[in-house]
Amino acid sequence: MEQPRYLILENGQVFQGRPLGAAGQVIAEIVFTTAMTGYLETLTDPSYYGQMVVQAFPLIGNYGVIPADFEAEQPALKGYIVRSWCQVPSNFRSVEDLDTFLLSNGIVGLWDIDTRALVKIIREHGVMNALLTDDPAPDEATMNRLRAYQMEHAVQAVSRTQASEMRAEPAKRRVALWDFGAKKNIAQELIKRGCDVTILPAHATAEEILALKPDGIMLSNGPGDPAENTGIINELKTLCESRVPIFGICLGHQLLALARGGETMKLKYGHRGANQPVQETASGKVYITSQNHGYAVKTGEFLPNHSRMSFQNLNDGTCEGMEYLDIPAFS
Repeated sequence: MEQPRYLILENGQVFQGRPLGAAGQVIAEIVFTTAMTGYLETLTDPSYYGQMVVQAFPLIGNYGVIPADFEAEQPALKGYIVRSWCQVPSNFRSVEDLDTFLLSNGIVGLWDIDTRALVKIIREHGVMNALLTDDPAPDEATMNRLRAYQMEHAVQAVSRTQASEMRAEPAKRRVALWDFGAKKNIAQELIKRGCDVTILPAHATAEEILALKPDGIMLSNGPGDPAENTGIINELKTLCESRVPIFGICLGHQLLALARGGETMKLKYGHRGANQPVQETASGKVYITSQNHGYAVKTGEFLPNHSRMSFQNLNDGTCEGMEYLDIPAFS
């Protein structure tokens, strides 16, 4: 008989389901994504470092595992939760099924629970810590670890350790891509647009970046609390003074705001999915966007000087884009 697996939330609620992927016990911050497709990109997005992800869409795995679609070589998340997974995927590009992929990468998973009920709990309570375990009654020491868990040094855990180059044919520009957990597709999109790309680790200095003489600097996505990256923020202040054009997304957007004197905050349950409505403040035009972030730039009096909010989330009014009026930068 199959051993059950349990999800124990920080607030004491328990879900019993069936094991998926690797065996073991894992503590992480639990979040949900509403995306109906793109589970491979979710599984391999470095921005999910230190988290367990709940897929709100009920059936996952129907097109198998396709390495060409990965956003990183290995998953950075700690746990994975689905309602149902397709055990016989159908896609000519697929190389294996979801369970085999999770097992080979050491990711503890859970399936056959009411993910709709779980998502509603996270939505109302907010993101919290959770435990995936085969033990229905963990000891007090484990529960204390659950309550005390905090994600730390997330950017350093997912950033590359040394610089690398990617070439465009023909090349029109050179872009320095600062890697805080960059998704693979970012560099590929820059190359499509005729940019040679130098990808630099998170510990790179402003001096090292400017020595490349880039036409522009790209600040990547990444995991964790933006405010804990004080070293990166200080280097970014120097880059802003250089007058080299800067563009940031996700964590890069938040770090740029912090470097310019703004503030950030943690969202109740974040924006994770492929259907986030965002309005351009200048034109009123609405875009449906794909997002994965748990923090936001504070608006109103907390915005940096010489800046304006260029995009706003229509669900909660939070800042989704910035333009800087005193330097060549936007995010």
